[in-house]
Amino acid sequence: MNTKLLLIEDDADFGFMLQHYLQLSGYEVDWMQSPAEFSLYENTLPYDLLIIDVMLPIKSGFTLAQEIKERFPEFPFIFLTAKEQKIDKLTGLKIGADDYITKPCDPEELVLRIQNILKRNKKKEFTISITLGSYQFFPQRLILSHPLEQFKLTEREAKLLLFLSKRSGSLVTREEILQEVWGNSDFFNGRSMDVFITRLRKYLKHDVSLQITSSRGVGFTISF
Repeated sequence: MNTKLLLIEDDADFGFMLQHYLQLSGYEVDWMQSPAEFSLYENTLPYDLLIIDVMLPIKSGFTLAQEIKERFPEFPFIFLTAKEQKIDKLTGLKIGADDYITKPCDPEELVLRIQNILKRNKKKEFTISITLGSYQFFPQRLILSHPLEQFKLTEREAKLLLFLSKRSGSLVTREEILQEVWGNSDFFNGRSMDVFITRLRKYLKHDVSLQITSSRGVGFTISF
């Protein structure tokens, strides 16, 4: 699967040129000219890296990047701008940019910087949240949130809930869960899994329509 980039750049000539060059370099590149188009992505970002121009219409690239970091805390991005002031570069880096490149830039240098960032980050699934009934589940942040209460999960609790939620409505066998979450299906891990299932049920108590039901000796089903 090709690496996918999202370019957010309002300059039509420069955006077209950069998109074309990056495509020739082997990347899949979507190009947006307005940050308003970014609102299309509510739950996931189907990209490996973003390239954001600072001087955008409606809202600045800095503002857009701050919003992205709140929703996708670990997502890599590069600022691309004609601004050369030191304060702008510092602002961009403080927001969490992986790099900051001034225009006009050398496309070959940009490609090298992209390659370096991708090597550091590898491909991840950048999920904002998963809706589970009246809960919002943030797997990367290990948070399960309900209007009445918020829970900080352990890594294994989050991994177990994520695995079950991906298979919602289907019976997931004990062996499948143990192999995915614990790494093997021995007796002691089986007892540990039962304890973790009990914990998750307690966390989900605020929504009676959200249930983890068990098929004795076989597995579990999460439904909502």
